[in-house]
Amino acid sequence: MNAASLRSVEERGVAVVIAIMATTLMLTLGGALILLSSSESAIAGNFRMAHEATYAADAAIERALADLRGQADFTPVLAGAVQSSFADGSPSGSRTLADGSTIDLDRITNLANCQKISVCSDAEVATVTTERPWGANNPRWTLFAYGRLADVLGPAKVRSPFYVLTFVGDDPSENDGNPAVDGLAVGGVPNPGNGIVAIRAEAFGPRSAHKVVVATVGRFTIAPVDPDGQTSTQLRVLSWRQVR
Repeated sequence: MNAASLRSVEERGVAVVIAIMATTLMLTLGGALILLSSSESAIAGNFRMAHEATYAADAAIERALADLRGQADFTPVLAGAVQSSFADGSPSGSRTLADGSTIDLDRITNLANCQKISVCSDAEVATVTTERPWGANNPRWTLFAYGRLADVLGPAKVRSPFYVLTFVGDDPSENDGNPAVDGLAVGGVPNPGNGIVAIRAEAFGPRSAHKVVVATVGRFTIAPVDPDGQTSTQLRVLSWRQVR
């Protein structure tokens, strides 16, 4: 093999190496772009689900208010004797979400009341924590309304993959030490929390989306504009916050 032929072979060999390196680089860049694209899609999907979860929790509170407006006394609700008409069976057990995952109503209730999944004792419910600093007046969350948000206005009336739960508890501004009764007078002095309850809404959805919203709601008597008219009772949202 002469020098020219040898040089040609060497050049072809170098060209093959360069081609392989270029191909590897392009494949790496392509894989990185695909990964970046899928990550961006996942982030956008999670962001959208988080916002939808907040809206779902808000909708659950509004649905609970529709039933609470007809209650002249909140004590039966706090005691669990009165339940919303929006309920998909027994207030316990597991439920299957739209993506196939499951939630357990009992565990969610216990976590809200004492931050553990097993049944809460009275002492644990009254334990002072950062989230529940009122001791004996800590709300004892009672499941009031729960079901698929898609059924909140009737079967398949709303397009939503979320499952929502709404709890009702005694307003923590009360000082009677009895979270199962609405506003007992203490020493003959009217209770500041009479006619006021707290509502806790939780929304669960795809991509492990979960939001908790707590609102305080008060009952107010509205005087009639017409002197011959009758007074009416309305509920007003006094406070609203997300629990992180």
